[in-house]
Amino acid sequence: MIKGLTEKVVIVTGGAHGIGKAYCLAFTKAGAQVVIADIDKLGAESAASEISKANSGDGEMKSLLSPLALYVDVSNETATKEMTARAVDRFGRIDVLINNAAVFSVVPMNRGRIETIDPDEWDRLMAVNLRGLFFCCRAVLPTMRRQKSGKIINIASGTVFAGAPGRIHYVTSKAATIGFTRTLAREVGDDNITVNCLAPGNTLSEENPTEQMIKFRESSVGLRSIKRIQLPQDVVGAMLFLASPLSDFITGQTINVDGGISFL
Repeated sequence: MIKGLTEKVVIVTGGAHGIGKAYCLAFTKAGAQVVIADIDKLGAESAASEISKANSGDGEMKSLLSPLALYVDVSNETATKEMTARAVDRFGRIDVLINNAAVFSVVPMNRGRIETIDPDEWDRLMAVNLRGLFFCCRAVLPTMRRQKSGKIINIASGTVFAGAPGRIHYVTSKAATIGFTRTLAREVGDDNITVNCLAPGNTLSEENPTEQMIKFRESSVGLRSIKRIQLPQDVVGAMLFLASPLSDFITGQTINVDGGISFL
């Protein structure tokens, strides 16, 4: 397990399900205090309960490491400020922000070609995937600047590098995430804040996947150097690295975790 995360305070947006939930579990096991921020309030509370039970510490440690579950709509600026205030009120600081919330599976999207995408869906996706990213970063930066430390990790997608057909609104938002990451890294480096990006490949992150979804996830296997389905835990190691002191001199970068489909 990567060291240096004990008692760090980590906010994971979209942390109630899928890869986000895997991040929350891994950070808790590493000794971090986790805030599960999600538009699915019941899902966030359920994930917090499940993670608390999975924590291997004794009674007192379990209590200390119980995740804080919050209802947060990241497309609402006031909600992101309240999220930050609740985290600081509970834990006293914010060390890591993971911008994982996105319109993708739990909040579904059209996976068709450009002609099939409704303009309202385009706007809804951008409101979460990009405006939410913008609001969450602005919400935590005053705290991180006061601390003179912090790590922001944004989630892109391997679809950006593949130029995969379909979901053009989603792929566009994730390409913009990489540009956002590079620019923000330049703006906050003087405050000892790093900003990096993680780009997962086609991951079987659904909790109850249909046969159709499993086949879709299997479709990438033949393109990979490592020929198997990608699972949420495959992304966790890179995430813990970017959040840990091991990456303190890395900023503005994108790590692609796709089993060897795209070589950057």
